[in-house]
Amino acid sequence: MNDPMADPYRQPPADPYAHAGETLPVPQPPAPAAPPYGTPPVSTPPVSSPTAPMPPGTDPNAYYQQPTYPQAGYTHPGYAPPGYAQPGFDPATGLPYSDKSKVVAGVLQLAIGSFGVGRFYTGHTGMAIAQIAVTWLTCGIGVIWPIVDGILILTQPNQTDAQGRVLRP
Repeated sequence: MNDPMADPYRQPPADPYAHAGETLPVPQPPAPAAPPYGTPPVSTPPVSSPTAPMPPGTDPNAYYQQPTYPQAGYTHPGYAPPGYAQPGFDPATGLPYSDKSKVVAGVLQLAIGSFGVGRFYTGHTGMAIAQIAVTWLTCGIGVIWPIVDGILILTQPNQTDAQGRVLRP
């Protein structure tokens, strides 16, 4: 009776405690369980086939990435914090500084101002030519103008170059 070949149709054995004609219930396979954290996104490959091709343009690590959050206390890059001037910009006007230096222009004007070098440096060629002409046509008496101009460049705020940008301090 326990011989496997005795029952070619693999019928379950009769229950000795059952009434006549009753049989044991047929065992059913268990129902598939749902994934513990929900279903993964469609773009991730199934676990059973790690070499399956993914659709183009999908990120294989998208299912595993952590969300990113901005850090508290930091502003957007490219904007200065409130109350502070950005380097390279005039704090009074907010316009960019010139690429020329105020100190260099003043010292050049004081040292060799009779040739208009300080004004050539800042791009004011008309004023530089006028200083040369006045200095040479007055036989040196006009050298007072470049000296006074050099002192004013060094002492006055917001001296500009030929493009109207404030000279760097």
